[in-house]
Amino acid sequence: MDLSLSDEQQQIADSAAIFLQEASTSAAVRATCEGASGIDDKLWQGIAELGWCGVHLPESVNGLGLGVVELVLLQEQLGRHLACVPFFDSVALASTALRELPDSALAQQWLESLASGEKKAALALGTEWVFATARAQRTASGWTLDGAWPQVGSAAMADVLLLPAQDDAGHSVLLLVPADAAGVQVTALTTLDTTRRIAAVQCSAVTLPAENCIGQGAALDAVLARTLHIGAMALAAEQVGAAQQCLDLTLAFTAQRVQFDRAIAGFQAVKHRCAQMLVVLESARSAVYGAACMADTGPAAATLLFYAAQARVAATEAAQFCAREALHLHGGVGFTWEYDPHLYLRRAQASSQRLGAPAWWLEQVAQQLLNTSKDTPKEAV
Repeated sequence: MDLSLSDEQQQIADSAAIFLQEASTSAAVRATCEGASGIDDKLWQGIAELGWCGVHLPESVNGLGLGVVELVLLQEQLGRHLACVPFFDSVALASTALRELPDSALAQQWLESLASGEKKAALALGTEWVFATARAQRTASGWTLDGAWPQVGSAAMADVLLLPAQDDAGHSVLLLVPADAAGVQVTALTTLDTTRRIAAVQCSAVTLPAENCIGQGAALDAVLARTLHIGAMALAAEQVGAAQQCLDLTLAFTAQRVQFDRAIAGFQAVKHRCAQMLVVLESARSAVYGAACMADTGPAAATLLFYAAQARVAATEAAQFCAREALHLHGGVGFTWEYDPHLYLRRAQASSQRLGAPAWWLEQVAQQLLNTSKDTPKEAV
């Protein structure tokens, strides 16, 4: 597999890096973190104008018609600059799920608004997407929804919520719920990573028309599984971007920090630790790019799971390792609020638990391999 970027893809990555370097500075990130909304509206407007919100959406809904590779390239730069926008939740998760539901006219209508950045969406998605406390009951005029979704990324800033639940028969359903619908309560949560907002969603006797059920049954399970896998790749790309920035910050600091009349970047021990950061980072980046390339070929679910797990685990380890090393190599100032390493450490720790911890992904691959081994006839071994 050729993992080298095309000229167009490289231009996308380079232009995103230049734009975010100016639009999502450390000062802008800190100011947004201290604000009530948690979103940099000016940055989001700029992202929408550039067409990023529709990067992997079809041209039929005014998207750019590109693929998962381009999505992860943007995610990498957004993670590098800790951009305080709901891009991951609205574009990488919610839009991906809606894109996979071509039979839903309502989903396609919302995709147009999401692709333009005019509207934002939040999808309640985890390793177990049908929550035990979420119940959807069919009525004569549509659906009644009750339940709780304890952690939904960017729910407090979303215009529409995509909430999975179970119907009376125990089948999974996905309901499109306007955020301002009667009976919907969204409560912002205090989290470790203030650059990304998460909220708890509660629905009490929320009435919805029949068309707001945009997916159900085994077909929906397949869509949510694919969304989880693509979302894991996007999150992994974001972690790679954060790891890259940790390395860049460390190299810049050690080059100007002087001890014993010389920059500490010249010390062998410091060189070795920075080199190890680079090795871990590049390994994770290759895993992410490889997974994205595979996703764009439309592989089988088992293959997509394997590559998503590889990218997710490698990127999580890279982000956590580089963030810790950045903190240590900055010395005493690395633990202060004025320097940025702690922001990246918080993002690395929080992201390690989104969409399933690395241990869960490893368990899925192990289970898949064991099941494959059991199904293989002895004559074939």
